[in-house]
Amino acid sequence: MLKFISFGSGSSGNCYFLYTEKEGLLIDAGVGMRNVKRYLKKYDIPYNRVKYMLITHDHADHVKAVGSVSRQFDTPVYSTATVHHGITNNYCVRCKIELGRTKTFEKGSTFNLGAFQVTSFDVPHDSLDSVGYRIEVDGVVFCIMTDVGHLTDEMKKYIGEANYLIIEANYDAEMLKAGTYPKHLQERIMGDKGHMSNAECGMALAENATARLRHVWLCHLSEENNHPELARKTVEHILRSYGIVVGKDFELDVLKRTTPSPIFYLE
Repeated sequence: MLKFISFGSGSSGNCYFLYTEKEGLLIDAGVGMRNVKRYLKKYDIPYNRVKYMLITHDHADHVKAVGSVSRQFDTPVYSTATVHHGITNNYCVRCKIELGRTKTFEKGSTFNLGAFQVTSFDVPHDSLDSVGYRIEVDGVVFCIMTDVGHLTDEMKKYIGEANYLIIEANYDAEMLKAGTYPKHLQERIMGDKGHMSNAECGMALAENATARLRHVWLCHLSEENNHPELARKTVEHILRSYGIVVGKDFELDVLKRTTPSPIFYLE
């Protein structure tokens, strides 16, 4: 059975773990090494279950622990060559990835990591490069798209294919406009290479989700410009206006910023 845990989701650090009884992969490594080990121990997951790492992009909240995590678990790190270049030059990544563990792929390609069939796709964001992932295991399709400036046709397609989906709901537009962020930062967040709002997330799901979808997790919520209950209610309201009922058509959860989620079983 495929299982999923979030180890952290937000500007303080992002890290997700997708695994089977034999092997698992980490998606991003923005959570510190000590916490990753502590969470694995909490859920009685042996360290040698961590076989691979996938990186979405080179911003510090997604990669600051990538080198130390890779060394600790002796795992290869997969990303585009451009993302690897960004990691190498990111001063927040104090422990760099050892050369032999650096693995690259072409964006849009499909490759296998053990039981995981991985397809990468472009995600618009103001990093050097950014991807989302469609991951299939025994016919179950899991997708992640975080730090989303705007939704592309390719991303819409993958929402439609997903059984399980992590998708960004970063900010509430009114909170952002009324908050303390300077205008240039507000414009960056709301721009087409920034982040996805609660309302935009709700519309993305309402217009592209299919009967295949079983569970959605809202990720990367802003501490300053959002609130978990607000994000959930905004998305639920938009979905209901399209005749989609959370809890009936699919489940919806909000991932916490700095604490691990429970284990989710993906059947």
